[in-house]
Amino acid sequence: MSTDSFPRRSALTRGFRLGAPRTFTISSDGSRVLFLRSRHGTDEVNALWSLEVATGIETCVADPRELASVDGELPAEEKARRERAREVAGGIVTYCTDADCSRAVVTMAGQAFLVDVKQARTSPLDLPSPILDPRLDRSGRRIAFVHDNALWVHDLTGLASTSAVRLTPVESAAQITWGLADFIAAEEMDRTRGHWWDYNGTAVFVQRTDASAVDELTIVNPTDPTAPMTHRYPAAGTTNASVSVHRFGLDGSSVEISWDKATYEYFVDLISDQHGQMLLVQSRDQRTLRLLAINADGSTSLIEEQDDENWVELVAGAPARLANGGLVRVLDINNNRHLTIDDFVVSPNGWDVRSVNSVDEDTVVFSASPTANSWDCALWSWNAEAGAQTLTSGGWNSGMSRGGTQLIASNQLNAPKGEQSVISVESVHSAQPHIIESFVEIPTVEPVIYRVETAEPLLRIAVLFPDGEIPSKPLPVLLDPYGGPHGQRVMSAASAFLTAQWWANQGFVVIVADGRGMPGSPAWEKSVHLDLSSGVLADQVSALQAVAAAYPSSLDLSAVGIRGWSFGGYLAALAVLDRPDVFHAAVAGAPVTEWRLYDTHYTERYLGDPAKNSAIYDANSLIPRAKNLTRPLLLIHGVADDNVFVSNTAQLSQALTAAGKEHQVEYLTGVTHMTPQEEVAENLLLLQLDFLKKSLG
Repeated sequence: MSTDSFPRRSALTRGFRLGAPRTFTISSDGSRVLFLRSRHGTDEVNALWSLEVATGIETCVADPRELASVDGELPAEEKARRERAREVAGGIVTYCTDADCSRAVVTMAGQAFLVDVKQARTSPLDLPSPILDPRLDRSGRRIAFVHDNALWVHDLTGLASTSAVRLTPVESAAQITWGLADFIAAEEMDRTRGHWWDYNGTAVFVQRTDASAVDELTIVNPTDPTAPMTHRYPAAGTTNASVSVHRFGLDGSSVEISWDKATYEYFVDLISDQHGQMLLVQSRDQRTLRLLAINADGSTSLIEEQDDENWVELVAGAPARLANGGLVRVLDINNNRHLTIDDFVVSPNGWDVRSVNSVDEDTVVFSASPTANSWDCALWSWNAEAGAQTLTSGGWNSGMSRGGTQLIASNQLNAPKGEQSVISVESVHSAQPHIIESFVEIPTVEPVIYRVETAEPLLRIAVLFPDGEIPSKPLPVLLDPYGGPHGQRVMSAASAFLTAQWWANQGFVVIVADGRGMPGSPAWEKSVHLDLSSGVLADQVSALQAVAAAYPSSLDLSAVGIRGWSFGGYLAALAVLDRPDVFHAAVAGAPVTEWRLYDTHYTERYLGDPAKNSAIYDANSLIPRAKNLTRPLLLIHGVADDNVFVSNTAQLSQALTAAGKEHQVEYLTGVTHMTPQEEVAENLLLLQLDFLKKSLG
């Protein structure tokens, strides 16, 4: 395979993402923007950069390659955090700053470094190693961090720093940690932090996690069976980690924050601002979400409660508060997901809020999609004076605003090659807008998307043909879905279709379809409640039929394949097991084959408690379907996967073998749920291509 081939270039560039600016922070006065970026499109080592808004000058302020003494192994906790965050790059992958972005702290291989942003100078901090999740207070005077499963605070005043002080008590149990997010929070709630400064920097709120009652699973490396890895994993219906929150004052005081943990088992988030602290907690069945005010004595009082007969959706960035104390929330009202301020709906009807991106003084910046066209995601701004105003037109957009500076990341579907992703900064501090430079490698394929409409407007269907040209003769068909909740694949961004276009160029008509359970409207998302199989599969069949009707001369319906990863792997296997009349071959990567093996928060949200809903779990499992296999099936699974355990694939393979059903299994040694390794990523595409070509004739 040529080094210029798409599989090779995609592997080297991590899907053409290396070199892209990311992870932005705007200073409180809007004069500076910090971000991460590697130096070219195959460089996986991120550095920390600063943009001075007034001049438009971009400066590298912390370069890992200049930290020559740092060349150690990542701490196990940091490896786990990166796995939860699906981090594919290296170098500096997170950082923390003070309010005005004049100081930052970064870590390399567990060692912490203080960055003087204005001077672009980096100094090692004399702290116990390894350091995890450092967090500066707003003033930049102190840093809180995790070491040895404990929370510490270090004074940075004038760099004549004092020794680090341990705030949390000594715990002898290995399964008790302080200051780190638990597995469920990191994997399912998008919260990777476990400690928060108060607004004035006088106290730290710290999560304590006791995972001793969580079931322990073992991952064995077949190439080295003497070094198994144990992992505490809360599978559906089993015991979660016990989580509590404590406030530690720098004056030596401490208090545990109290709430009804028996009813509201999930600690979702803590919000700390100039008005105090709020705690967000959720019931085990996820039908009730409570926002609590934290009082001085550690008690809590109810601010508001949300209830839903299916589940209450967690929305990134919400709740929050304006400078005047106004409560910013996202609520499902009249089948739209609305932004509300106190008791008033402020986002327009017909739009669904995706996230709250920033709250600065009296201005909220949020992302939202039109229900009638959820291919697009627009960036909006709201304040009391101007109301809600859209900041973008078309495409897939995100961004934030602070101190009079506005950053917009815009992705387009049909922009000229090399201009499809642009990050712009406009500010009251500069007369001219600035485009933050991107060093990404220009992809070797250029997606051409054909959009197909159906009677169900929320079913999004994208079609790709070889080299973008509609074929005059029938070609084999490949469905390439994710298909499950939250995993939107069909969007107005060219980067979302690079691999799909490569598949099309290999001689397939490729269909990428988002069905029910995906973002669209609250009712559309929640239509998969208690059923993750029949509806999502029916939508893929509907998408295939719609494309066949639109292009009757271009599809060979006697040669239809389907491939997917994670939920997409489950859906691919489900397709050949339940609908062999439609699907003739499948590649199932890292599939959940038995939902009792997957985690509590995700699985119980959709299928409920397995002890009460045993029949529902059976109906959604692939294991009882093994006897139905009549089509070629390739199962692929990373042996080191600690999210979807390899036992999923092993159990299905065992059931297929017991039923006398021929199938193929590819176990990836040393590979987790991600496949960022160059050789693995490249060869996985080629392996699937060979299998599908042979299977579909």
